[in-house]
Amino acid sequence: MTNIDRRPGFSLVDEPWIPVLDDTGRCRDVSLRGLFEHAGEARMIACELPTQAFAILRLALAILHRATGGPPGEAAWRALWRQRRLPLPDIADYLDAFRDRFDLFHPEHPFYQVAGLRAAKANTYGLERLIADVPNGMPFLTTRAGPGMASITPAEAARWLVHCQAYDPSGIKTGAVGDPRMKGGKGYPIGVASLGALGGVHLEGSTLLETLLLNLVPVAPGWQAADERDLPVWEREPQTAAEEADSTRGPYGVLGLYTWQSRRIRLFGDADGVTGAMIANGDQIEWQDRHLLEPMSVWGRSAPREQKQKRSPIYLPRPHDHSRALWRGLQTLLPAPPPSVAEAPQRLSPMVVQWLARLTVAGVVRPDFQTRTRAISVTYGTQQAVVDEVFSDALTMSVLLLVEDSPLRAAAVDATADAEAAVKVLRRLADNLARAAGNRATDIGEADRAAERAYALLDRAFRDWLARLGPDSDPADERAAWQRLVRRAILRLGRELVDAAGPAAWVGRAGTDRAGREVHYSSSQADAWFRSGLAKALPMAAEREPENGSPHQRKETAA
Repeated sequence: MTNIDRRPGFSLVDEPWIPVLDDTGRCRDVSLRGLFEHAGEARMIACELPTQAFAILRLALAILHRATGGPPGEAAWRALWRQRRLPLPDIADYLDAFRDRFDLFHPEHPFYQVAGLRAAKANTYGLERLIADVPNGMPFLTTRAGPGMASITPAEAARWLVHCQAYDPSGIKTGAVGDPRMKGGKGYPIGVASLGALGGVHLEGSTLLETLLLNLVPVAPGWQAADERDLPVWEREPQTAAEEADSTRGPYGVLGLYTWQSRRIRLFGDADGVTGAMIANGDQIEWQDRHLLEPMSVWGRSAPREQKQKRSPIYLPRPHDHSRALWRGLQTLLPAPPPSVAEAPQRLSPMVVQWLARLTVAGVVRPDFQTRTRAISVTYGTQQAVVDEVFSDALTMSVLLLVEDSPLRAAAVDATADAEAAVKVLRRLADNLARAAGNRATDIGEADRAAERAYALLDRAFRDWLARLGPDSDPADERAAWQRLVRRAILRLGRELVDAAGPAAWVGRAGTDRAGREVHYSSSQADAWFRSGLAKALPMAAEREPENGSPHQRKETAA
């Protein structure tokens, strides 16, 4: 392997390495400098994994925070937003001032790495430790198997390096010489990398420039606390193999969090290609009560910790529920309404969402402005030592939905509850039909399958309905329209279940209901209960519709 001191450089400031999608739909790589220069033309950062794009976005935000001096308050942010222009000369001067720290192969302080990092014994390092989409120990489960794992370009290595510092799994790592935590040549688990615990959220505008500004929460009283100790890693002394001391590592604010060094890493290779990476334990992070520092995560109270520490509230980041679409948990993304009693809220929306809500109320952002709220998180398996699943979902919505006392916000949240109530009625139909047919042992599976079909049918419909809401929308009329749409969709699925139930279910059989009363289960009785339950679940969908629906209704249901 090439010695680190002899490698030619690869400047992340000037060399293209960040994939972006431009306004023509073409994907191309840009440098850090180019990312800001072309932000108004690019639609988004478009990496292999959404977690990779999120980690790089936070890196870009750290640079933008420094180049704008915070920004130091709402007035400074308003000026940027009004002009829809980044301070490119200031950004260029900043990047030039720290150019050496952004060199991927610098002999003394390579970007996001530790120069000369080594293990006690000579080891051969491959790329499977660095690249998150290669299952550890199972290279045959990836399209990269074979020559694709022998070497990658410096540009790709840079992307995975940033991702590794943010989302690397826990588990035993290579023990680094100079790290007092090393035992027997191994680094024992310290937890997943910094972003692995978060329910990540960021706001997307129509361009990358808008996205950068929407997530640039000012460093100002009431938002991000200014602390002179809060610096990005490239403005601090180079990391060593050891964990940084508690007294200096922080985090003291967004700059430290956005560039947190969860691992000690060394890339092997040069500008012609990277062939391996050594990954050791870095700085551990405790996320408890960091909600005033970390602006891009959902937070929730932790009852176990409150009970153990005998105080409240205690907040921890909340990863997203990967088992359901984002719209079904819409309420967790939006600022919580003021509690009715003197008690801390059970959940906290991301600070970036709270910031945009404030700008909407103040009239800085127009009420007809729409943003895409994107949620990202990771689930880990086997003692958090492997990545099981990467979750990413987004909702396009009016900024009015972010305002706490907005009737439109209440209508949208209630609409998700309408869908859940209707699907619950459909599940009960599937359960009753299974009872009628004598298939009680399989009714749970039938109910689950019916619910999956219902949510799949309602998914696109809700997203389209939500995106249509705006300042001219009447909340009551819009919710009634949603309930009618849900009713038509669930009725159609219900008819299909009844039709497929078969003759045994039509004849039915005696049984006892949940209250212990004797009843006769049959497909006709189950259908009657179903229609009655649906009417109660969706009271605003009051009009009677033809059994088969008009052509227009059938078209809307299919959509």
